[in-house]
Amino acid sequence: MNDDLILSVVMGSRAYGLETDDSDTDRRGVYAAPTAAFWRLDKPPTHRDGPLPEQFSWEVERFCVLALDANPTVLECLWSPIVEMITPAGRRLRELRTAFVSEKVRHSFAGYSDAQLRGLDPAAPAWKRTMHMLRLLLSALHLVRHGEPLMQVGPHRERLLAIKRGEVPWAEVDAWRRSLSAELAAAPCTLPERPDRRRVEDFLASVRRENL
Repeated sequence: MNDDLILSVVMGSRAYGLETDDSDTDRRGVYAAPTAAFWRLDKPPTHRDGPLPEQFSWEVERFCVLALDANPTVLECLWSPIVEMITPAGRRLRELRTAFVSEKVRHSFAGYSDAQLRGLDPAAPAWKRTMHMLRLLLSALHLVRHGEPLMQVGPHRERLLAIKRGEVPWAEVDAWRRSLSAELAAAPCTLPERPDRRRVEDFLASVRRENL
């Protein structure tokens, strides 16, 4: 692990309760670059791969910007049930997670799902990608209704895994997708209209002060 990480979590199938014997371990993290590095012409990287296989991390400011914009991949990191490493700053970030969510999530999650759909060929679907498209819609619907994404798919596991194995006809899969999309569009939203940027900025400023 890098010594500047403030948070490292497991995402992907293992976080969603969709793991099988051959599942990879996908890790996502947040790191805090030294504050003085931002005073130079060459700024610190906004993200990086590794050092572990299937590991990707964001610099804390970039992470916050993406989360405020309701990026599904980033937001779900804050609710991962598998936390491998966390510092006091990382703990504050996790505790701040509700400040990032707003009505934007309805459109951002649906937009990501639609983008995945456009990349699929109904005649020969990429079934793993199809499964995750549906999981994302389930997560979004739970987030709009309850204020947090659906991480563990629970009773949906077997149906989703059957789709991943290509055992469900495309027409049935697409009918479920259309039903979930309609529910997401119509569901009353319990979330605020806008994220709480001030709380997020206060957190980011505290991290920068700690890393002088």
